[in-house]
Amino acid sequence: MIDEFHRIKRLPPYVFAEVNAMKAAARAAGDDIIDFGMGNPDSPTPKHIVDKLCETVRDPKTHRYSQSRGIPGLRRALAAYYARRFGVDLDPEREVVVTLGSKEGLANLAMAITSPGDVVLVPNPSYPIHHFGFIIAGAAIRSLPALVSTPDERAEFMAALERGVHHSIPRPVALVLNFPSNPTAQVVDYDFLAQIVGFCRENDIHILSDIAYAEIYFDIDPPPSILEVPGAKDIAVEFSSLSKTYSMPGWRIGFAAGNARLIEALARIKSYLDYGAFTPIQVAATAALNGPQDCIDEIRSVYRERRDVLVEGLAAAGWKIPSPLATMFAWAPIPPAFRHLGSLEFSKLLLREAKVAVSPGLGFGEYGDDHVRIALVENLHRTRQALRSIKSFMRDAASHGGQAPGRSATG
Repeated sequence: MIDEFHRIKRLPPYVFAEVNAMKAAARAAGDDIIDFGMGNPDSPTPKHIVDKLCETVRDPKTHRYSQSRGIPGLRRALAAYYARRFGVDLDPEREVVVTLGSKEGLANLAMAITSPGDVVLVPNPSYPIHHFGFIIAGAAIRSLPALVSTPDERAEFMAALERGVHHSIPRPVALVLNFPSNPTAQVVDYDFLAQIVGFCRENDIHILSDIAYAEIYFDIDPPPSILEVPGAKDIAVEFSSLSKTYSMPGWRIGFAAGNARLIEALARIKSYLDYGAFTPIQVAATAALNGPQDCIDEIRSVYRERRDVLVEGLAAAGWKIPSPLATMFAWAPIPPAFRHLGSLEFSKLLLREAKVAVSPGLGFGEYGDDHVRIALVENLHRTRQALRSIKSFMRDAASHGGQAPGRSATG
C-alpha cells in the first residue's frame, strides 16, 4: 500500500478521481459526456507560435538538453512582457526563471523554502497545488477566506491574515495568493494588493502570487501584478503561465519572477531536477510573448461568449450563478434543492442524469463544498446542448422533490 509512505500519508484521496472514473465508465458505455470538469483549453494554439515551434524543431541542435533556468531570450521576453503590461522592471538574469508550467514552479519553490512544520497561509478554496505543494514539502496549512469581492470580505481577509500571523506557532513563512482566482474567479485591485504587501513586509512573510489568469478577464480593467506594488520584490515571487493566455496547456511552459533570493532558490532546486523545457518550445514561447498579441483578445472573446451563454442558460434553467469577471471558470453555488448532497454527490448526479461533468468544489478545499466549478472549455454548440440537458434534469428533479426520478438523493 502506498499509504505507508510518509509524504503520501499527507495527501487525501483525490476528490476528482471519483468523477473522472464515472466519466470514463460512461464514455466506455457509449454515453456522450459534455465535460466542463478540467480547465483544459480547447482552442488551438495561435498559428505563428506553432509555426515557430515547427521551424525550430527542424534544427537538430535544438534537440539537445536545454537550460534549467530557461534560455536567455525567453527570460528577456518575459521581462519585456512585465515592462509593457505592468510597468515592472525585471532583471532577466536574477529575477526570472522559466518553469514547466506555473504548477511545477510553485511546487518546487515550496520544496526550496519550506522546512517540516512551517506554517503557510493559503485561501480556501483554492487550486490544489497551492495547498498541497507545501503539504508535500512538510508544511502545515492555515486557511484564509477566499472571497474578497466586497469591502467587508476584504476586511475579513486582512483580519484573518493578522490572526494567522499572531496565533500561529511557528509564525507563517509564506502567503499564497491567486488573483484572478481558480476556482472562485475572484479579482482584486492594486490597493488591496498594496495592503497585503505592506502587511507581509512588516511581518517578514514571503508572498507567492499566481497570476495564470491575468489575461483572461471580462468587463473590468486588466488585473494587476503584485510586483507593481513598491517594495513587493523584497518579499514576493509571481508565477505565470502561457497555458491559458495563448491556449498552450500541453506545452507546459511558465515562469517565476520577482525576489532574486527566492528565484535563486527555485533555480537551485530545478538545477537538480530538470534540464528545462524542450528548446523548441522555449523558442516558440518567446515568439508568443514577443509576437502579435491580438490572439489574446480573440481567446478572451471566446471565453466571454461562452461565459455569457452558460450563465444566461443556467439562469433560464433555474440555476442562477454569478457571472465571472475573469478566468475560464464559473464558480457555481449548488442549487438549493441539491445543496444537502454536497459537491461530490451533486457532481456525480449531474454526470449520471444530465451527462454533464463538472468539478466538485470539495476538491479545492473543504470550504468549497457548496459549489461546483464549471470550466468554459466546450464550444457554444456543446454548451447549449449541456444547458438543455441540465434544464431537463432540473425540471425532472423539481417534480420529484429535488431528486432524479427513480433514485435516492445519493444515487
